[in-house]
Amino acid sequence: MTGGELYRLMTWLSPAYPVGSFSYSGGLETAVADGRVADRESLFDWIAASLRHGAGWIDAWLFAVAHGAAASGDLDLLAETAELGYAMTPSAEARLQTQSQGEAFLIATRDAWPCPELDLLEDATAPVVFPVAVALACAGHGVPLRAGVGAYLTEFSANLVSAGMRLVPLGQRDGQRAIAALEPVVAETAETAIASAAEPAGACATAIDLAGMRHETLHTRLFRS
Repeated sequence: MTGGELYRLMTWLSPAYPVGSFSYSGGLETAVADGRVADRESLFDWIAASLRHGAGWIDAWLFAVAHGAAASGDLDLLAETAELGYAMTPSAEARLQTQSQGEAFLIATRDAWPCPELDLLEDATAPVVFPVAVALACAGHGVPLRAGVGAYLTEFSANLVSAGMRLVPLGQRDGQRAIAALEPVVAETAETAIASAAEPAGACATAIDLAGMRHETLHTRLFRS
C-alpha cells in the first residue's frame, strides 16, 4: 500500500471524518443501563461478541464482498450486496445508523476524494450502508481489501470503546487497554470475512440486537442507537 493510499484510509476512518460515528452506540447504551457492561472487561466482551457474531462481523463481510465486486466491475453483485446490507440491519436505529453514515460518507468522499466507483450504486434501490460505502472508496482508490477491512473494524471497535468510556464511565487508560485487547479480535474477524466473501453469511448476536431494539424506548439517552 502506498503512502497516499494509507493517508486516505486513515482520513476516511478517523474520528474527524464527517459521518457522525460519535453519536451512535450500537445498543451499548442499553447494555450499560442494564448493568451488563460496567467495566473494561465487560466492555471488551461486548465489543468482541459484536465483532465475531454481530454487526461487526456482518459489516466486515459486506465490506469484503462489496470491495471485490467494485474492483471487478460486478455491478449485479454490488447491487445485491447493498440491498442485503440494508435488509440485514436488525432494528430501526441500526438501520438509521448505517444508512446515515453511508450517505454522509459518500457525500464527503465524492466532494474531496472523487472516483467513479463511488457512483456505482447511484441508481440502487436500497440505501448504501456504511461498510459498502467505505468499500467503494477503497476499491476506487486502490486501497487493498485486507488493509481496508482491518481499518474499518478498528474504527468500529474504537467508536464503541469511546462510547463505553463516556457511558460506564471509563478512563483513558482503560479505553486504550480495551482497544489493545481487541486487536487480535479485529484481525481474526477481518481474515474470516475475507475468506468467507464468496459464501453466504449470517449473524447471531441476540443480546446485542435486543439491546439495540430496546434502545428505541430507553428513558434517558445520550446516543442515537
